[in-house]
Amino acid sequence: MSEENIANKIETAPLGQSEAISTPDDSSQVEVAIEKKVEKMETKGEPTPQPSAPVAAPVRTKSLYEARLEQIEQILSEGLEDTYLQMSPQAQGQFKAKGEETTRKINQLMSQAKVKMKKIVELIRNWLKVIPGVNRFFLEQEAKIKADKIVKLKHQ
Repeated sequence: MSEENIANKIETAPLGQSEAISTPDDSSQVEVAIEKKVEKMETKGEPTPQPSAPVAAPVRTKSLYEARLEQIEQILSEGLEDTYLQMSPQAQGQFKAKGEETTRKINQLMSQAKVKMKKIVELIRNWLKVIPGVNRFFLEQEAKIKADKIVKLKHQ
């Protein structure tokens, strides 16, 4: 195959498929033709083709904020599984949405230098009030217990 024929085939071949045109007996002609194609693209202002190597997806580690958010969610949900399952679907949705909002707010409070226990207890109490027919004393006790566990996270 002549150098011009190889160059024409490479120019008309889609990017990444020019390797299939090479001949086993004269690979230097293919290399020259590829170099000419790249030079033409550079003079036309086209971006030069980059070899497509498999790129590994970056490994994403959890940030401190995300890890603490999961820990807070787990503390808040502790012991409430049965109560949650007894709620109506509408109440479950409202309870879950309010719980996620409470978790985010508590996590923001935990990011501050001084943790305000009273504010955390208030947030948890307001979230637990969403439970229909909840006992006021149970609510207060659960809010304090959960707040204590959450504050312990800060000191770890």
